[in-house]
Amino acid sequence: MAGRYRLRSKLGGGGMGAVWLAHDTLLDRKVAVKQVTSTAGMDDAAAREVRQRALREGRNAAQLSHEHAIAMYDVAVESDEPWLVMEYLPSRSLAEAMSFVDTLPPLQVAQIGAQIAAALTDAHAAGILHRDIKPGNILVADRGDALGIVKISDFGIARAKGDAPSGKPGVITGTPAYFAPEVARGDDPTEASDVFSLGATLYTVVEGQPPFGLDSDPIALLHRVAKAEIYRPSLSGPLTDTLLHMLEPDPARRPTMAQARDALATVALGSDADMGPDVAAPLIGAPIKADGGAIPNWAYRSAPAPLPRRRLGVTTATELPAVQSNTPLSSVPRPTSRAWLRQLTEGLTSPQAPTDLRGRIVAAAPLAMAVMLGVIVLAFVVVLIVALLA
Repeated sequence: MAGRYRLRSKLGGGGMGAVWLAHDTLLDRKVAVKQVTSTAGMDDAAAREVRQRALREGRNAAQLSHEHAIAMYDVAVESDEPWLVMEYLPSRSLAEAMSFVDTLPPLQVAQIGAQIAAALTDAHAAGILHRDIKPGNILVADRGDALGIVKISDFGIARAKGDAPSGKPGVITGTPAYFAPEVARGDDPTEASDVFSLGATLYTVVEGQPPFGLDSDPIALLHRVAKAEIYRPSLSGPLTDTLLHMLEPDPARRPTMAQARDALATVALGSDADMGPDVAAPLIGAPIKADGGAIPNWAYRSAPAPLPRRRLGVTTATELPAVQSNTPLSSVPRPTSRAWLRQLTEGLTSPQAPTDLRGRIVAAAPLAMAVMLGVIVLAFVVVLIVALLA
């Protein structure tokens, strides 16, 4: 391909194209080559948009050089079609990792978040918005010298400040489960939107599902996102306050990406955190570590074969209609209500909920006990009232 790159095998693909493992015959190294959606059969305007999107991704990614971002090497042209040549990282995505485990521990998620936030801080400083942050676009090296290293990938719908808006007005492209509410309402994405999407991604891997749940109907999901009503996370432990800050409904109340990086690093490092301006420095370039300093088992390529679990295989959607809402996001409260209800029903609704009758009866025990206690309290109040009136 392009007289230089020899394709070896297909690594994956989606709505925005396919990625191949290739050999760079000039520099004698492995690279990842992204073949954008073929323009064959498209009219001139549609084909031009596909080519421009590929070149835009190449330009945007080339501006970013960071230990936790996939490097862009080249844009090659073959038969008038652009191919993006990138760093090859033998890895699995966080979405794939969720096929091996139900959830990840909060401190590991905080490490991942701090490192990705560090890369995105540099991207924002360069004027680049990612716009499609999700578990499928965060890679964790699963073998070799880079084992445990985390990197953000796929700037396919990223946009630089000053770029002309692409697509039709009132139409959205991205992954609805990780949209910021203002994006679901049709507002232009901002740095604050990337902060929300990163928060939603971290919420997903620590809780086992996205903050707005999963839905096969992207329009129904989009409407839930636009309301900006999520339940308070119940498994995130020391990460909870930072997640809730990143998931503020009002973008004006969210931290910057740099502030999110520092807050996540503080959680990850705990008592070892240096509260100075370089609090995240010990994490940059380092692999993810479990308690005791070892790389977690789920990161290894040799991890056990995945069991059937709830999939996070949500993909990028195009031409979704923006949702109209009359409720200002500044009026939507933080997700602090009904936490008690979620905790009581967690055993029935979580991704690891049992499917057999006996297991579901056991899982329902906390809710049943709460209802019984409520009935007893109500009966006591009624008896007390009757006694006072007698």
